[in-house]
Amino acid sequence: MADRAGSHPASGWLILDKPRGLGSTQAVGAVKRNLREGGHAKTKVGHGGTLDPLAEGVLPIALGEATKLAGRMLDASKVYEFTIAFGEETDTLDVEGEVTARSGRRPPIAAVAAILEHFTGEIEQVPPAYSAVKVDGRRAYDRARAGEAVEMKTRTVTVHALSLANGREEAAPRSAFAAEAGRPDPFDPRAPLELADSVTLVAHVSKGTYVRSLARDIAHALGTVGHVTYLRRVKAGPFAQDQAISLDKLNEIGKGARLEDLLLPLEAGLDGIPAHDLDPESAQAVRQGRVLSGMPHPDGLLLAKSGGVPVALMEVTAGTAKVVRGFNIPDTAE
Repeated sequence: MADRAGSHPASGWLILDKPRGLGSTQAVGAVKRNLREGGHAKTKVGHGGTLDPLAEGVLPIALGEATKLAGRMLDASKVYEFTIAFGEETDTLDVEGEVTARSGRRPPIAAVAAILEHFTGEIEQVPPAYSAVKVDGRRAYDRARAGEAVEMKTRTVTVHALSLANGREEAAPRSAFAAEAGRPDPFDPRAPLELADSVTLVAHVSKGTYVRSLARDIAHALGTVGHVTYLRRVKAGPFAQDQAISLDKLNEIGKGARLEDLLLPLEAGLDGIPAHDLDPESAQAVRQGRVLSGMPHPDGLLLAKSGGVPVALMEVTAGTAKVVRGFNIPDTAE
């Protein structure tokens, strides 16, 4: 079998549906353990974007040469589904923390629906004190847990889209929201006022956006306080939840299940980047880091392949292609 011990290490992506309670580093450890127990060749393993232990959902795990693309995955936009419970704010902005503020005010559903547009586009956001952001060389959460007062700096992030979870299908008429949710349409001015104890939203956000901060700020804008009780990443870069495998499925690899049946190819992480198949001479030149000229492609990134095997990610400028990242993948499986 091509990916067993003694052969070339596997390269590609395992998309894990990370369960709540498991840290991203632990998830990487679980992949390494299953590869080892399944008799696969030792390979590099990394993840494409941290998910807090309390969060669940899409966690791209890069194997082998795909780890060279993990940085691109960190920079990719993400889509989250999350629930804000109104009435209490915690120091961690989620269910793990201590309550720091309370309010008896509950916002009308109509007000929630109306305010979301004010949190789309470029917005200013203060990250949570309990976050991995470094403050004077130390992680903010380490300072916060030590009882220090942590002053977080405002940052600019982008919220590409933000909607009520039950109304996220843009093509659906607004009345469909009411039918799906089993309550009056919040966009209908004739609908009776309904107050919300909690609300579930879907957010498509840029790198560096903290959903917990977004939830806090939405609650404040609605004249109350709130915290996140549920957080699920439904998409990370090009990878969606329908491509993700459960932890149980991952564990089957360690029991002899075929890795290739679950592994997505390296180029799956380069969705939207055109591919170009090189002749053997050009492929050899690219492997040596040489520049190719006379490339009939528009400016931008290009995936160079040879015989269907990724050779390098290249940057094309005025017909000249330079290697951005080379891949050491054998032409044939052994």
